[in-house]
Amino acid sequence: MGLDQYAFIRLETKDIDGNFETEQLAEWRKHSSLHGFMEQHYYGDEEFNCIDLEITEDDIDELEEAVNAGALPDTQGFFFGDDSSKYYKEADLEFCTNARKALENGQEVFYSSWW
Repeated sequence: MGLDQYAFIRLETKDIDGNFETEQLAEWRKHSSLHGFMEQHYYGDEEFNCIDLEITEDDIDELEEAVNAGALPDTQGFFFGDDSSKYYKEADLEFCTNARKALENGQEVFYSSWW
């Protein structure tokens, strides 16, 4: 068990159940600081889990700035593990680049987590 996180784009095609298919942009494991950023950014101090959060260009700008400044929030949780901001820095910046490209192509970008 632990914190699993994903970023994906929603495709225009639907599966047999009528749900939109997705294409994964990024995957993280126990990146608690990223989760804390998303939690604070979208829900203040409320806890969230298994929610698809739509990411905008402004969100990507704020995330990239926080990653570059080493300013992702210290976030604790039973299943979250230790701070992994330094370990994931390059992956976070790559996600920002790929998410911008997807948004420029008119696609919707989402962040989701499960713990």
